[in-house]
Amino acid sequence: MLYTKMLKPLMFKLDAERAHHLTIGGLSAAGKVPGATAILRSLYGVNAAPELAIDLLGMSFAHPIGLAAGLDKNGAATDSFSNVGLAFMEVGTVTPKGQAGNDQPRLFRLPPDEALINRMGFNNEGAQAMADKLGKRRNRTVPLAVNIGKNKTTPNELAHEDYRSCIQTLYDYGDFFVVNISSPNTPDLRALQHGDELRLLLATVTEEMAAQAAKRGQQVKPALVKIAPDMTDEQLEYTVDTIASSGIAGIIATNTTLSREGLTHANAKEMGGMSGKPLRDRSTEVIASVYRQTGGKLPIIGSGGIFTADDAYDKIRAGASLVEIYTALIYKGPEVFRELTDGLKERLRRDGYRSVKEAVGSSHH
Repeated sequence: MLYTKMLKPLMFKLDAERAHHLTIGGLSAAGKVPGATAILRSLYGVNAAPELAIDLLGMSFAHPIGLAAGLDKNGAATDSFSNVGLAFMEVGTVTPKGQAGNDQPRLFRLPPDEALINRMGFNNEGAQAMADKLGKRRNRTVPLAVNIGKNKTTPNELAHEDYRSCIQTLYDYGDFFVVNISSPNTPDLRALQHGDELRLLLATVTEEMAAQAAKRGQQVKPALVKIAPDMTDEQLEYTVDTIASSGIAGIIATNTTLSREGLTHANAKEMGGMSGKPLRDRSTEVIASVYRQTGGKLPIIGSGGIFTADDAYDKIRAGASLVEIYTALIYKGPEVFRELTDGLKERLRRDGYRSVKEAVGSSHH
């Protein structure tokens, strides 16, 4: 209970973004200290359980729970994160050139709602800086995804070139890639989820991934697309249809929401994307829609409002093969990975499943 009893009360006294930087800075430093990652693993590691192991996208995951993008934006703390019990992680969102993001303050906690609102705006040091950091990575025990985006100053008609540039710079360092077209904090970014712009973007991404693989004489690494929870049914259907026919390997559902439904805290008035518990049900609905539309043939990673084993299990039963957390890590600390994996094992036993794979999409059958 080190986090909830000691660290969290201190962190929650600080401005949210300052606490964020301290956390990443501390984990980054710990990754360089001999023996520190072993201590993290003994405190927070998750024991292997064959029923939770899952093979997906040509990779092996020890269990279905990973870390969503946005926490380690520059890939600075991957060695430490690889030892706190998660089964995979996303770094980023990274853009070709470094950028400052939106004006501060831009990250807000809503403790009674167990939510966060952010309008960071893809603040990051750029693709080359991330490549330099990931090149020094010592711990490759968990699959790592690089989440890529476009620079704020790049017009949408040239956005595909930004995603191409990120892939060229970072191809060697990611096990898979995530195309972020759904952050609400970069002007007009969500317009890339629809129409010809989406088709051009996905064609560029698949072409560049194939080109980089061919250059190395390797199999092509998977690329997934992260979608927003705020589309209408018609928009979602069209977007999923376009993604499914593009050769993209899967979908992450969902990014943060512009909805403020059910919030009680004064920070609900802040602009930006909301993550955390109030997003849970909507993101699960989107997962179910994607699974139904694709007949369960397109891998889905579920994200949004997962705080308990039931939340994770609901997303798996709705059709997600893997799930990601972010806000729960801020509120509950790294103990949450053990809590979620233990809870999932219990639920699989209760429902008579021998493996998590058997539970994927089971609410549709």
